Amino acid sequence: YLYFLSNRTLQPVYSDIDNSWVYPNTTNIVAVPLRRDVVSPLNPRNDQEKIKQEQQGDDPRESGTEERRESQQAVLPEEEVGAKDGNSVEIKLDGFERRLVVLPPEAGNYSSLVATTGKLVYLKHPRSGSSREVKTDLVYYDLSKRKEETILSDVERFQLSSDGKKLLVSQGPRFGIIPVKSGQRVGKPLRTDELRMKVHPRAEWKQIFRDAWRFERDYFYDPNLHGVDWDLVRARYEQLIDESVTRWDVNLVLGEMIGELNASHTYRKGGDTENAHRRNIGMLGIDWALENGAYRIERIVRGADWDSEVRSPLGEPGLEIKEGDYILAVNGVRIDTGKAPWAAFQDLGGMTVSLSFNSKPAEEGSRQVVVRTLIDESRLRHLEWIEQNRSWVEQASGGQVGYIYVRSTGIDGQAELVRQFSAQFKKPALIIDERFNSGGQIPDRFIELLNRPAMSFWAVRDQSIRQWPPVAHFGPKVMLINGWSGSGGDAFPYYFREAGLGPLIGTRTWGGLIGISGVPPLIDGGSVTVPTFRMLSVRGKWFEEGHGVDPDIEVLDHPTAMARGGDPQLERAVEEALHLLESAGPVQPPTPKYEDRTKSRP
Repeated sequence: YLYFLSNRTLQPVYSDIDNSWVYPNTTNIVAVPLRRDVVSPLNPRNDQEKIKQEQQGDDPRESGTEERRESQQAVLPEEEVGAKDGNSVEIKLDGFERRLVVLPPEAGNYSSLVATTGKLVYLKHPRSGSSREVKTDLVYYDLSKRKEETILSDVERFQLSSDGKKLLVSQGPRFGIIPVKSGQRVGKPLRTDELRMKVHPRAEWKQIFRDAWRFERDYFYDPNLHGVDWDLVRARYEQLIDESVTRWDVNLVLGEMIGELNASHTYRKGGDTENAHRRNIGMLGIDWALENGAYRIERIVRGADWDSEVRSPLGEPGLEIKEGDYILAVNGVRIDTGKAPWAAFQDLGGMTVSLSFNSKPAEEGSRQVVVRTLIDESRLRHLEWIEQNRSWVEQASGGQVGYIYVRSTGIDGQAELVRQFSAQFKKPALIIDERFNSGGQIPDRFIELLNRPAMSFWAVRDQSIRQWPPVAHFGPKVMLINGWSGSGGDAFPYYFREAGLGPLIGTRTWGGLIGISGVPPLIDGGSVTVPTFRMLSVRGKWFEEGHGVDPDIEVLDHPTAMARGGDPQLERAVEEALHLLESAGPVQPPTPKYEDRTKSRP
């Protein structure tokens, strides 16, 4: 039999946000008999009972000599379970797919399927959409009993021994060896903390260099390596490895070497480097001011009223502390005004602290409040910036233009797009701000959301006319771009223009669409990236690598205007959106007169 994983169970999950759907948890475990004369592993079993022949005159009901009944079960031929050394397995391809059998385990998320005598062993991952607390199980399917059993829970990976009887399993940093049986546990893990190895750094560095050089040679999307003499590059840069003193030096050499390819996404990182211990800082999500010999809360940073993702610890409900108050001490220790205020919060990130505060810079009359600090307040400040832009656009356009900021084309930016679009798609016009977009996925689905055309409208009694698709924007759109938008942040405005959604405003993007898809790691855990694919247009023209996407309307960020709190690019976007809105006709047609359907009767 050939056993493999196949995505073939299609059970849709519908979105709570719109009427789109996805098909998660589709994977089945399947088996294919290798020849037509081999029975299915799920072949029906004869349940006819065999009773031992009794001696004449014996009554089995009285003597109690009735034998245990046995079911006749199909037995898998030995050579079908696994060929012995030196034996070949005959395979007949004719009708191969028609012999496929889906095994009983429920469709879900599976990986690492291996077979041993009478059993299939695999990892059973949490179902898509389930709680993050659900762990991955190591399970087996018993081909004889036709039943799935759990060997061990919370397993990251495993390896089957060559004789198929033992499993090496990993649970985080713990490794153990267990039999292929249900209900196992790693009682006494392998003593990996005692493992030692001797490393000759310079010899290892040479191997790292050669491996990185080979990765680029063998995986780079262009077999001609952009015309670079790659053998000459090796000869030049390998000499620098001999001059390297630290692993950091090696990373520098690797970066310079792969930079010769003149392509984006050529990065190197990690490895056996020495790093200083980093200490966290507790953050309060406030702007500080030093006045009257004490630190005062000048402003509490706040996102939108509805943003509950992250808040300033001082903005939580029920606290008496407010803007203008002085913070005098942290955990009973007076704040030293000779240092930055954050010095008092060293090593207190994400921890509960007691703050002494007062409306005046004096201990007398001070009060205490207990809060949990933030480890990082960048997201809080980013949400505030987004909301300030949205509010300004709302006011400047008289409520006619919505504002959506897309920080990346990764999952975080995807979530931001869906969240903000769902709240503003009914605005007559939209500004899509993708400045500083850090990239991620190829954003075709981003464009799909923004480019849903009107298909119909539905009249409903006592309600306004409904549009279809129900979550879609049919009005004019503009997009903001700048030089810090790259990778997926290049593709997003490129697709926006290709789809004809509206003008691009700002400055040209970074220009990096030779992408990466993963290569093997280096021997010490470090890595280099290899650009394995490059975008070209539907007209057969390469994307302008190193140049980026040009705006339709160029607007520079004037430093003086920005220093005064202005945003010339955003201001121009509102102006253009209103102009397009003025020239665009109504999207929704007038409702026709209700029909008198009695006239259609014979």
